[in-house]
Amino acid sequence: MAKQTALITGASSGIGEEFARRLAGMGMDLVLVARSQAKLEEMAATLSQKHGVKAHVVLADLSAEHAAKEVYRQTQALGLHIDYLINNAGFGSSGEFVHNDADQEHEQVMVNVTTVVDMIHAYLPAMVAKQSGAIVNVASLVAFQPVPNMAVYGATKAFVLSLSEALWEENQKYGVKVLGLCPGATATNFFDASGAPAFGKLRTPQQVVSSALKGLEQNRSFVVDGAQNAFTTQLPRLLPRKLVAKMAGNFAKHKD
Repeated sequence: MAKQTALITGASSGIGEEFARRLAGMGMDLVLVARSQAKLEEMAATLSQKHGVKAHVVLADLSAEHAAKEVYRQTQALGLHIDYLINNAGFGSSGEFVHNDADQEHEQVMVNVTTVVDMIHAYLPAMVAKQSGAIVNVASLVAFQPVPNMAVYGATKAFVLSLSEALWEENQKYGVKVLGLCPGATATNFFDASGAPAFGKLRTPQQVVSSALKGLEQNRSFVVDGAQNAFTTQLPRLLPRKLVAKMAGNFAKHKD
């Protein structure tokens, strides 16, 4: 069987870094995409040596217009077919929408939504032609309800989940798996970067990636990491939506 290649955005830390480690351990070649050149090159060298795989580094600012086209151009120049596309890059902001920085929230939509769509447009056609492949789009536990004080982030992740489920259905006949991955609070740098409070017991990137790989194996359209998190996603179906929004907003209030 020919060696497969996985492309991972946001590969320099957290869940993306763990995806790189796990997929390299499965014998896949890698394309590591992020802005952190030194970290990516160190990862590429380590994983190549440890697992005997090729690891390519592609530097990209995924908040830039048409960033995915440039990533695709570079992988085409390398002659690579992408078998696994892991759309992991993303970031959040917290605080009331009216007070948040408009430019930062525009960049958030570019990374969390526009680049995800563009990356899938770039790499899905070749998967369909080959009648195999897998796409993992990292959504979030907050995709299941509105989140005051993290309004844009929650909305972007609701988009990602909806897109993933729709594409799962569309691509069944082509042999391409699409998974929306919904982590809850995870031990990454997300909370420090966003200013949002972490609540509950943090899951690990290792647990999140294990959930994703199991979900792919089972051909799920989405998976929520962790039993407690999965239970939480049922609350919007049981409680009035205004109450759910109020509860979520209280959890997501900006740090003092």
